[in-house]
Amino acid sequence: MVGGLKQCQPIWDEFSANREDLIFESENILAQKQDRTIESKFNDYILDINDLKGETKVREIKTRVNQNVFRQIVLSNYNIKCAIANIDIPELLIASHIIPWSRNEKERLNPENGICLSPLYDKAFDKGLIGVNNNYEVVLSNNLKQNISKEYYSNFFQPIEKKKLNLPNKYLPKKEYLEWHMDNVFNTPNTFLK
Repeated sequence: MVGGLKQCQPIWDEFSANREDLIFESENILAQKQDRTIESKFNDYILDINDLKGETKVREIKTRVNQNVFRQIVLSNYNIKCAIANIDIPELLIASHIIPWSRNEKERLNPENGICLSPLYDKAFDKGLIGVNNNYEVVLSNNLKQNISKEYYSNFFQPIEKKKLNLPNKYLPKKEYLEWHMDNVFNTPNTFLK
């Protein structure tokens, strides 16, 4: 797109600088085209908004909308398959953040901060029971290895130790984020309290 670069570059620059705002705005426009409000479009995602007012209500919706967009990008990037177990049922897949949503606002929607995982491995990753090293290999924590004699360990964890992730199409997990996870979440006893 050499000829169209001058036209596309400003749009891309605006998107890169304001991802959350533009994604929210696009969802708002889609809702209008469907003759709906954005609140009604995302009713299923909102549990109890009766007591919310004004911008607080919009922020709650905005968070849900953007998490769904992140999920779609990450799942597509991994061909709708768990990077560890190859499960390809979308309902059983999670777009797992390497650096949690709450810890880095700037990288919330960055597909390099996501790995497509099944719920079991997503939870183990979030709680620091498994990690991913710079070679994209699964590492098991000492806390998890204490269960070596249990059947679930030999069924679900022992086979994935040192297994290389199924790598995505385009956006590899950023090594800097994987290192952050290994330093701040992996094998850390206090992660069980989150």
